[in-house]
Amino acid sequence: MNRTNNRIIERLKELADPDTSRQSMRFFKTGKGEYGEGDQFIGVRVPVIRGCVKEFRDTSLNDNQELLSSPIHEARLLALLLMVAKYKKSVSDVERREIYRVYLSNTRYINNWDLVDVTAEHIVGAYLFDRSRKPLFRLINSKSLWERRIAVLATFYFIRRNDFCDTLSLAELLLDDKEDLMHKAVGWMLREVGNRNHDIEREFLLKHYQKMPRTMLRYAIEKFPERERLSFLHGNV
Repeated sequence: MNRTNNRIIERLKELADPDTSRQSMRFFKTGKGEYGEGDQFIGVRVPVIRGCVKEFRDTSLNDNQELLSSPIHEARLLALLLMVAKYKKSVSDVERREIYRVYLSNTRYINNWDLVDVTAEHIVGAYLFDRSRKPLFRLINSKSLWERRIAVLATFYFIRRNDFCDTLSLAELLLDDKEDLMHKAVGWMLREVGNRNHDIEREFLLKHYQKMPRTMLRYAIEKFPERERLSFLHGNV
């Protein structure tokens, strides 16, 4: 680590709490055989990390990329949030393209759901909104759970702008995904579609609900009126 990132790591350690570390290691499933196996948490809460974004907002993208390779989870989260802040602030297409490139070139370090969920929309989704969406369809064919989740969560940027087509296309392709974290992600995005257009989500569900993983369906219909929700759950729509 260079001098800047050593200073960031030291700052995070100053803010760390052992009890929070233990709780985070359980919550993010860092045990043997779990999806976050071996990840290191020092115990810095997300609001505190967001405060560090302001403190270190002038760090370079190269520094952010180096920090992203840290074994410390909170350091990787801070690196990603710094990249999001840099992307939102940038008025340069060249800089935004480079942030997008760095993000997708380092997905091996974006290796838990929280790291994906607070960043994919704001970098991958934002960059691809006015461009070809083909990179998302490459990502969902990845063996990496986290790359597949990046693809789905990136479409949240589209959903917020009432653009649902790619969310639905990806959801259809992921109906047979084996990972529960993907079932939750797809169901969540379908629910967000429904929050904006109930009829479009319902049409999709009528076509697919019988073969959808149960978790995906439950997430997707969470905000439905009770009678309609129970109809989908009991298969008598």
